Amino acid sequence: MRLVDSIPDGYREAVLFSILALCWGSSFVAIEIGLEYVPPLLFAGFRYAIAGAIVFGYAAVANDRVRPAGWGEWAAVAIAGMFVIALYHGLLYLGELYVSGAVAATIVSTAPILTAAFAGVVLPEERLAPAGVVGFVLGLVGVIAVVQPSSAALGSDVTVGATLVFGSAIAFALGSVLVRPIDSALPIETLQAWAMLIGAGVLLGWAFLRGESVAAIELTAGMVLSFAYLTLVSGVFAFFLYFHLLERSGATQVILVSYAEPVVAMGVSWVTLGYLVDSLTLVGLMTILAGFVVIKREALRSLLRSAVDGATTTP
Repeated sequence: MRLVDSIPDGYREAVLFSILALCWGSSFVAIEIGLEYVPPLLFAGFRYAIAGAIVFGYAAVANDRVRPAGWGEWAAVAIAGMFVIALYHGLLYLGELYVSGAVAATIVSTAPILTAAFAGVVLPEERLAPAGVVGFVLGLVGVIAVVQPSSAALGSDVTVGATLVFGSAIAFALGSVLVRPIDSALPIETLQAWAMLIGAGVLLGWAFLRGESVAAIELTAGMVLSFAYLTLVSGVFAFFLYFHLLERSGATQVILVSYAEPVVAMGVSWVTLGYLVDSLTLVGLMTILAGFVVIKREALRSLLRSAVDGATTTP
């Protein structure tokens, strides 16, 4: 992390946060481009097979634990692999056959709200207060604003795609919550590597059952660039950056990147594809963000107070 250490302390977290948002926000557009040449589940499966192998190699060097021990740790990597990697990315890639990357990124930004809602059901100590219910409802309203459903639009490609993408956000949130009660001392790099490899296996098996064929892949410059970017930049590099920020800043601050991702996706879509989202999509994103703020208001207030205190004590 010599490059990270070269960034001045006062700007380091903001710079790293921005880079992570750029990597993950642009990935939605890279998926949209790559899907023109590669079947969706094969695309996601091959991506995470390679990324998982690289992260596994890093985990082997960085930690003394490269293998789960006991049923708890195996359950953690299995749940993460199935929900956070396989179901999340499988449904996302299938959904992006019908909706743009910018719209997909906006819908996926409901994941932190859904995580809080599922945690309130699964984990009694995190039960949602009435204000939290309001935040959850705001998130759903935001999705409705993005999808803009009508009697004529029901069953349309956009509705199908949006439903699949929303399903991916549900899978991510549910997997994140189901892992929490499991007692596991597995290093996060090792857990992520195993989850990627297990998820890749599930995705490739799913692709086989769906009838996807390697012969359908079109080997073009656009395909190679999209796949390489998603695997090495949005996958390996961004996850290493995520691990670093998680250790320095904590989960509450890092999760805010979810609300920068749609903005990045919208900008990249406009620059690369000439695609502009409509005003209702922007309203939907702001409504989803408002829902998250309502749910996480105490954590955000504490985060803001810490930031202000840090700024006032810095010479």
